[in-house]
Amino acid sequence: MTVTINTLFDEDAIAARVDALAREIADARPERLLVVAVLKGSFIFAADLVRAMHRAGLTPEMEFMHLSSYGAGTQGADEVRILRDVESDVNGRDIILVDDILESGRTLSFAKERLAKRGARSVRIAALLDKPEHRKAAISADYVGFICPDKFVVGYGMDMGHAWRQLPFIGYVVPDEETSSGETRGE
Repeated sequence: MTVTINTLFDEDAIAARVDALAREIADARPERLLVVAVLKGSFIFAADLVRAMHRAGLTPEMEFMHLSSYGAGTQGADEVRILRDVESDVNGRDIILVDDILESGRTLSFAKERLAKRGARSVRIAALLDKPEHRKAAISADYVGFICPDKFVVGYGMDMGHAWRQLPFIGYVVPDEETSSGETRGE
């Protein structure tokens, strides 16, 4: 099977936006900052963001949370299952939840509420991509990389059937009839 992927946001645009987000976060002067990456899709974004935070003068600690939405259909789920939880004490800390894409908002809403109930001083969200037209939960990101068009995106940590996470850019899958120049082809 051939897959065509067109570039949506290139490496330079992503790097510039990640640096800008880190400066925005530093300007907020967080206390006892804990960055919580929501696995799996956010791992590349989270790694680049914490390095950019370091360059901006912050000294964040890092944790991981692995959540799974599940239900009867393919359009998202109403229930969230915890596969890996934050192990650090979050009481009194400023937390930045980092995710690759804020779409329905159910998973991030669940994570934010869970950390707040555990005593976090604040819980803010940094989303690389925001698809506000797909929101199902009353939540928004505090720090947004890019507004994402209604396309299936891959690369920079995001996958399609466990493939394409390694791409250094964010691309979108193109149906065969929409193939255009500037594409990447894979098997």
